Amino acid sequence: MTYTLQHLEDKEAFQASFDLMHALRPHVANPATYAAQLVRQTAQGYRLLAAWDGEHMVGLAGYRELENLLYGRFIYVDDLVVSPDLRRSGLGARLLTAVREEAVQRGCDHFVLDTGLHMSLAQRFYFRQGLLARGMHFTQSLRAEGLV
Repeated sequence: MTYTLQHLEDKEAFQASFDLMHALRPHVANPATYAAQLVRQTAQGYRLLAAWDGEHMVGLAGYRELENLLYGRFIYVDDLVVSPDLRRSGLGARLLTAVREEAVQRGCDHFVLDTGLHMSLAQRFYFRQGLLARGMHFTQSLRAEGLV
């Protein structure tokens, strides 16, 4: 199947991507809040690449370029989601390849993403895409309910 890839650039386009992103991030419940957050993230270097099948948005890859002492300059993939009916179609691999190619063009040293320890299917997919697990990601909620 042929998909068109295009970056989403404005609040209206971000809002149009809400339903698809909501499949990956169900805790993000309000389309207006979601779009406003993506506008803020875009100001911090976030980009959202959409895959289209005709008029239908069927995949998203959200990423940003960062730099640190561990990886040097790298692209970090924040979000990767494909319509449930298109999983195993190669679209997720195509989105990752497009973002990886951008990382190479930008002269990045690494391509990085995180996935949950409970997501064995995603882990197998990332291994097939040439990504290797190199550590564990630790987090702590700083909201009052997470500190008790």
